[in-house]
Amino acid sequence: MKKLASLLSLFLMASACQKSNNAEKDLIKKADWLIGNWENKTDLGILTENWKKVNDSTFKAQSFFIKDKDSIHNETILLEQKGEILSYTTIIKGQNDGKPIRFELLTDNENELVFENLLNDYPKKISYKKTANKIVTEISGTQFGKPSSEKYILVKTK
Repeated sequence: MKKLASLLSLFLMASACQKSNNAEKDLIKKADWLIGNWENKTDLGILTENWKKVNDSTFKAQSFFIKDKDSIHNETILLEQKGEILSYTTIIKGQNDGKPIRFELLTDNENELVFENLLNDYPKKISYKKTANKIVTEISGTQFGKPSSEKYILVKTK
């Protein structure tokens, strides 16, 4: 009887660990809808974000704003899951001495991801919201002592 109880206990512990590992891996899956090429064309230029899956715990994006064949903005974004933490790390060419800025997932649901870094000057929050074949990105925080935000609507091209 003791052997049966021990085996049952061992089975339950292994099952609990398996569920925990699956829950950890599932967190980044909530962002699968980001994968693809996104674009916003305006009179000022073209903003693009191209998201790719690197592996089961990392997505990578390149973001550019191009005006008249000149790259005005060049950003690399990593969405990484480590344990139960999903982080959004950005490196913007020509800003912050090329050092990465990390934001942690604040809230998530089926159609929206919100990341926050209260220690960053601007932005403090970055959000992505999915609607049909579009995503709405918003950055917000404080600039020049006043609340500020910028929204971009990107359409899926691939």
